[in-house]
Amino acid sequence: MQHDETVATISTSVRQFYERKESFRIFHGSTNSTRSKPTKNLVDTSRLRHVLSVDKKKMTCLVEPNVSMDRLVEATLEHGLVPPVVMEFPGITVGGGYSGTSGESSSFKHGFFDQTINWVEMVLANGEIVKLSRTENSDLFHAAAGALGTFGVTTLMELQLQEAKKFVETTYWPVNSMQEAIAKLQKATIDSKWDYLDGIMFSKTEGAIVTGRLANEVSSSTTPIKTFSNPEDEWFYLHVKDVISKSRQPVTEAIPLAEYLFRYDRGGFWVGESAFDYFHWPFNKTTRRQLDDFLHTRMMYTALHASGQSKKYVVQDLALPYSTAEQFVEYTDETFGIYPLWLCPLKQNPLPTMHPHSNESEADGSLKQMLNIGLWGPGPKRYQDFVAKNRDLERKLKELGGMKWLYAHTYYDEGQFWEMFDRKWYDDLRQKYGATSLPSVYEKVRINVETEERKNRSLSEAWKRIWPLAGMYGIWKAIRSKTHLEARNAAWREYGKIKN
Repeated sequence: MQHDETVATISTSVRQFYERKESFRIFHGSTNSTRSKPTKNLVDTSRLRHVLSVDKKKMTCLVEPNVSMDRLVEATLEHGLVPPVVMEFPGITVGGGYSGTSGESSSFKHGFFDQTINWVEMVLANGEIVKLSRTENSDLFHAAAGALGTFGVTTLMELQLQEAKKFVETTYWPVNSMQEAIAKLQKATIDSKWDYLDGIMFSKTEGAIVTGRLANEVSSSTTPIKTFSNPEDEWFYLHVKDVISKSRQPVTEAIPLAEYLFRYDRGGFWVGESAFDYFHWPFNKTTRRQLDDFLHTRMMYTALHASGQSKKYVVQDLALPYSTAEQFVEYTDETFGIYPLWLCPLKQNPLPTMHPHSNESEADGSLKQMLNIGLWGPGPKRYQDFVAKNRDLERKLKELGGMKWLYAHTYYDEGQFWEMFDRKWYDDLRQKYGATSLPSVYEKVRINVETEERKNRSLSEAWKRIWPLAGMYGIWKAIRSKTHLEARNAAWREYGKIKN
């Protein structure tokens, strides 16, 4: 009843914007995007944050869009189930997973997050409430995945679940080059025993491919059990680097399932290291433990937005054909010098799609997998140089047949942007479902460089250029958000202890 009442209120609000011929944006209550937040003409969906039911027999759950990954996993683990694709950051929501692009270490097997959804309830731009699935409004069900809410407001969805196991038996395979990493990833994607697969390149000549297998029992009594959520635990990527530097042979560990799913939360992969660089703090196990509350992704995203540092930081996920991925890393090595890099194989969605995609196909006609490369690190300090570097990145990506994810800074002009997607397909569906009053995908993601430059030069923003005021303000806002309590009190951390 509460859900239906909330959706009715949202429907009324949306219809009023439609009748006034005004566009609107959606206020979710939180974000894992580096784009600026809208501040006016908002439709508030923040109350839609509940797991309504879990059906153990059908292996499904009904979930509202603002349910975060950690709350979702906690709710399903109580029934011995888990979603097939779980985004690595606990604060990412199921609605964001559908409306955005979410591919994780199980996506080589299951595809993007939206491929694990059975149906979606949506409020269209005219206020009408409809159901979308592979058999009902199927064209919109497919098109809205990755379209950033530009067809309507997602209010409910039914997710597929699978049996949860006690551990992810995780093996680290050392590699000495990007070429070797690609070969191992391609081989692993066709090996049915793996449930999870990703990789980390620490430099051009050192990296690790990480495979995972769901298991209730570890394969050997000598296999160590590792956790990564406690303040005294090492950050995952640092642990992997330490393991492969000590042994040039594959090393296997057992990680409790929930610990594996959120293994990159502390440090936000490795982005958290930049906070130590910014403040000139020593970066070691003691300081990481002392500052642990600030180094979970919810806190870091809050600080990143408040401080304005997101405008100076390269946070890009780039999907490329395997055939050009090595060339792309040569380019990023020379142009950005950013390491580590994250490697994640992706099973493509059927075309046309608003997800990153490639037309390369296998002999049987199916689309070839792509390789996502996470490029996250500090950019040039001068804004004009930062923009130029990002535009050059976009140019190189296009040259190599790749595409970027749209959660981050986008500098394409409108013509360049729509060269990547089927605009007629997108526009025709927007017309069919009355969504033309909403901002388009391009309008939502584009960076207005001139406006940003004026902001950067304004007196009101001048204090953000004074070190370390911007960083301290970000920390203050993060503390006020109290999101560190989400990590401290996470019930999923107990799952590994209970089962261990």
